Amino acid sequence: MEFGRVGSEFLSGLSTILKSDGILVGKDELLHYGHDETEDLSYPPEVVVRPDTTNEVAAVVRLCSQFGIPVTPIGARTGLSGGALCVHGGVALTLDRMNAIIDIDERNLQVTVEPGVITQVLQEAVAAKGLYYAPDPSSRGSCTIGGNLAENAGGPRAVKYGVTRDFVLNLEVVLPSGEVIWTGANTLKNSTGYDLTRLIVGSEGTLGIITKAVLRLIPLPKENRLMLVPFRSATKACEAVSAVFRAGIVPSALEFMERDALDWTLKFVTGVHVKVEDDTAAHLLIEVDGQYADVVMRDCETILAVMEKHECQEVLFAETNAEKDALWYMRRRVGEAVKSNSVYKEEDTVVPRYELPRLLKGVKDIGARYGFKSVCYGHAGDGNLHVNIIKGDLDDNAWTNELPKAIREIFELTVSLGGTLSGEHGIGLVQRPYMDIAFNSVQLELMKRLKEVFDPLGIMNPGKVLP
Repeated sequence: MEFGRVGSEFLSGLSTILKSDGILVGKDELLHYGHDETEDLSYPPEVVVRPDTTNEVAAVVRLCSQFGIPVTPIGARTGLSGGALCVHGGVALTLDRMNAIIDIDERNLQVTVEPGVITQVLQEAVAAKGLYYAPDPSSRGSCTIGGNLAENAGGPRAVKYGVTRDFVLNLEVVLPSGEVIWTGANTLKNSTGYDLTRLIVGSEGTLGIITKAVLRLIPLPKENRLMLVPFRSATKACEAVSAVFRAGIVPSALEFMERDALDWTLKFVTGVHVKVEDDTAAHLLIEVDGQYADVVMRDCETILAVMEKHECQEVLFAETNAEKDALWYMRRRVGEAVKSNSVYKEEDTVVPRYELPRLLKGVKDIGARYGFKSVCYGHAGDGNLHVNIIKGDLDDNAWTNELPKAIREIFELTVSLGGTLSGEHGIGLVQRPYMDIAFNSVQLELMKRLKEVFDPLGIMNPGKVLP
């Protein structure tokens, strides 16, 4: 597909839509917006635009449509699949200025927000009113609601409360034509026509640009307990995960960390002190929450009994809020710690939770055959395992030419276990070559046709998701 290039006439058109400080063309600025957290990839746009309103977004998109110039919506660039990279140049449309919490509706337990709102800022704003927005990515302190919506982000609390999609009622979206629509209704039930809301969430900016969202809230849990459970066997730790649910307990978080993930993170962060025995192979971080302390404690006792049946070591309970914060801080920094330690690639596999032990073993077996080490961690409670493949001693040829074969085998194993390619990071740029593993030709053709209906010129975040 041939796209137009940004020239003086196009820039002149932008200047009639946006204020001068809303158009960035400096080399350093383009480089800044040309990368996210996906490996070391860099795709600088030709121009960055920073609109303030939905009308400005729509006018920019109409201009891009007129000139045939690709436009890539950009959030906080914390993504791990290359979804916000301008692989065909064109316009990077960043939504950081559209960052208002428009309305917290305490009567209906809803909140209306713009896409540039940082996730943690939203969580703290509604918590001040006794309400809870549960989707909780590890990058919540920097990622934005718009990016979370685009990738259908999850996080630790998804195991009990669901992913971003489960909290979305209605979206304002600018289509690739520049038209503006609302996708649904501000109601808890909606069986009226096709579900455009759920189609847009997770579409990675390929179908339109989200400019407002109406999100569901729930009452803030009053009680929570957090425990760190070590195991001599990573397999036993994984086996214990599904056993917790079969015992009738749904924890608010259930995280898995291999030994290397914990060791590297403890070296990377400051102020967190966890004693790790020499023979410890893995940890589970388990949180239980609720409205009543006695119910939470009974659930913890049930979980402890399950852990002991699976041969856990001595369990550490976080007794204070400071201790809880330290453990969560450690868990949320694992990805950064791994990235700082080595050149790596991260895969976002997800399987039914009972299959987690087989997935972990399979990843290690594939690594042994291809000669790479992996560091695994993730949201074990919903079967979501982040596989960090470490370059280590692999030469450039093996890294570039052989590793994709190994990744394909990991995804084939994942799908054979009833899973799929991504639990929360999206497909973006880097997982596109593997979509044929998860979908047959009929399914992929349907997705392609959907894209063409929304975006017949192919200008909206091209080069993503579909192979």
